[in-house]
Amino acid sequence: MKSINFNLGKIAMLFVFLSLFSCQKEEEPMMDQPMIIEIDSDEVVGEFETCTEEGTNTTRDEDIDDPSNVGAIDDRSCYADYKESFIFDKIWGIYNITDGSNHMDAAGTLQPRIERALSTVGTTGIGSFTRFSATVRILEVGDTSGDSNDGTYIMQAKGKHTGGGGSPDPAICLYLAKPVYGTDTEGNEIQQSFDIYREQIKFRGGEGVGGREVVYLTNVPKNRPTEIVLEVGFRADPDNPEEKIHYADAVIGDETFSWNIPEAERATQSKIRYGAYRVKGGRAQIRWSDTTQEKMEVN
Repeated sequence: MKSINFNLGKIAMLFVFLSLFSCQKEEEPMMDQPMIIEIDSDEVVGEFETCTEEGTNTTRDEDIDDPSNVGAIDDRSCYADYKESFIFDKIWGIYNITDGSNHMDAAGTLQPRIERALSTVGTTGIGSFTRFSATVRILEVGDTSGDSNDGTYIMQAKGKHTGGGGSPDPAICLYLAKPVYGTDTEGNEIQQSFDIYREQIKFRGGEGVGGREVVYLTNVPKNRPTEIVLEVGFRADPDNPEEKIHYADAVIGDETFSWNIPEAERATQSKIRYGAYRVKGGRAQIRWSDTTQEKMEVN
């Protein structure tokens, strides 16, 4: 009986060995299949030049065919053109600009930008609005030797007004991302998060230090997809229903930041732009996905 059991044991072991060998032989072709590796950043790193041959567009409205991001492009940077990436299961619009790269306007006048302009709401009746919804990732923003000129605008509310004053196409409030520094695992200083501010007018046409003030809103970690909504429009004044309020309300992540624009009675329109605008030192890299616009026009 022991001899039979021993032989049966050897036969069983041989069967297992042959089964394993057979499975291995069947799986061998899989070694030739490419591995799919998911990346988690499309950041450009390392040294860079102010302008590149690829990025030197000849017109401000030069764009790719069928862009995923909504709005008409305004490309005033010779560093890079608008392009797109696919990570985090989304298509992302890439907006990269460098200090001094505005090759469209007179030298030393206007800041570089690659922005998209949404269609204008040209009515001011109560209930008129334009609403921008998107997901943003901030990878890098402008960095100067001091602090006051750091940062890059990621979006802005705009709108003309009666009575003159300021720019012919004035910004009402701009959402400014400024760098917060830390160290990486190798001890290198990096931009690890971004403080978001609202740079808002004090009066219609307000510009510069005397005409605008900067208000802190929140902090956004580097490369974290963050949902954003910006709505600019007109609502009834709860204290006086016969009057209206011109507002710019933003949602950043899970926080809401409402603001009433001064002198609502002078407003003639509401507009929104987004992308990357202003870099007084270094480079800025902003990514946008899931971009949509809703609007309502009420006379």
